[in-house]
Amino acid sequence: MAIESGVWNTCDYSHNVTFFYNLVGKKISTVWTPRDYVVLGLGLTVCLIVVLANLMVMAAIFMNHRFHFPIYYLLGNMAAADLFAGIAYANLMLNTGPWTSTLTKEQWYIRGALIDISLTASVANLLAVAVERHQTIITMQLHSTMTKRRVVLLIVCIWVVSVIMGLVPSTVWNCECDLEDCSTVAPLYSRRFLIFWAVLNLLTFFIMVAVYTRIFIYVRYQSRYTSQHSSEARHSQTVVNLMKTISMVLGAFVICWTPGLMTLLLDGLLGKASHANAYEKFCLVIAECNSLVNPIIYSLRDDEMRSTFEWILCCLCRSSAGQQRKHSPVEIASPLSEETLGCVQKSDGQAACVETNN
Repeated sequence: MAIESGVWNTCDYSHNVTFFYNLVGKKISTVWTPRDYVVLGLGLTVCLIVVLANLMVMAAIFMNHRFHFPIYYLLGNMAAADLFAGIAYANLMLNTGPWTSTLTKEQWYIRGALIDISLTASVANLLAVAVERHQTIITMQLHSTMTKRRVVLLIVCIWVVSVIMGLVPSTVWNCECDLEDCSTVAPLYSRRFLIFWAVLNLLTFFIMVAVYTRIFIYVRYQSRYTSQHSSEARHSQTVVNLMKTISMVLGAFVICWTPGLMTLLLDGLLGKASHANAYEKFCLVIAECNSLVNPIIYSLRDDEMRSTFEWILCCLCRSSAGQQRKHSPVEIASPLSEETLGCVQKSDGQAACVETNN
């Protein structure tokens, strides 16, 4: 038994990906079925929508000067993390199923690292937003006095930490030297790493929920002592509305990611007895949907963000219509007076498309 244990704890880097999947009893499909192609197509379509939606959020924050404050820079960075998640999931779908057996270990580690990086970046962003809101709202201010330089430094630190955490399983903490510690969900990952990873993120969730709960209690308490006809009351209501939007973002994130983290925790604690593979894909789908939720929340909750989205789409429509008229011979030969679709942004922040005759 001692000799056998010594063999299983010997570092042998010659094993391929298929070896680890067979080791934990995780089956690799050999052929694509029509259903698999449909799921792949739908998944890639969702990933494309995720990328485009979060690009719009980033563009809106960049183009609208009313969003040039630390809280919106952090929300824009979270949109970048969601965009990165869309790319990571697209890469996962294009390297799964029968293609898994063709991956080298380095490619397999990169596939997992991209998802780890996107999750870490999102969690770190939400934690940074929680700290920023706590420091700002305790003094009943709408925006932080943090300089742009510090915000940029904070964003850089978030991504540096995210990349480091994504590289940990491939460089330091895997099961290649301890085959008995291999995960069933991610066969090359160490079960102990999954426990650490899940507990760390779940603990961060609880901390953020506690911080936001304290902020809400404080804001509600302060709002009772402000006059309903004063500027302080309007300012307080603006603060509450922004907090509600951010809290919805946090709530959606916790709801979408908790099942996946609990799956990883059970896999780390119980191994094959957890039967984590039975609901692994379901948890991945829920986690992917989170990257699409935030732009929807911004559209429903933030009038300024929604009007900026409309303005961007209006300008894109105008550009597309202009190119079609330019290249259409029928349009050139038309006896009607040329009409140009203009895109204007009203003074009240609402976007509108109007037609003007030249």
